[in-house]
Amino acid sequence: MTNALYTASSTATGGRQGHVKSSDNVLDLELTVPKGLGGQGEEGKTNPEQLFSAGYSACFDSALQLVAGKAKKKINSTVTAAVSIAKAGEGFGLAVELTAEIEGVTQEEAEELVEKANQICPYSRAINGNVEVKKTAIAK
Repeated sequence: MTNALYTASSTATGGRQGHVKSSDNVLDLELTVPKGLGGQGEEGKTNPEQLFSAGYSACFDSALQLVAGKAKKKINSTVTAAVSIAKAGEGFGLAVELTAEIEGVTQEEAEELVEKANQICPYSRAINGNVEVKKTAIAK
């Protein structure tokens, strides 16, 4: 990508039982293997799936706000990204369940906004065709 507007950089050591730190030191986290993957699931530590779900939910909510604004819709929204990991052949694969709760629109409008947000969200675009994503829109 030659015209990058922003680049984030983080460094991990020790894999899933190690440490991850962003280049600006804002993110500085200890990692643990979740119990579901046979690890300790140590309290106060995170894992790659949690980090991915946090980034994806924030990015998707921003995309939702953008498409709502372009459609002249004033909304309040909350997006939850549940990221699962499972065996896939010789390795592992991810699946995501995105749930967008949107105030200020009808159910049909909420579904349309989620589909439009999915088209512009960088996370959605990056994983398109590689990760199963179930999207749910809930008008509130």
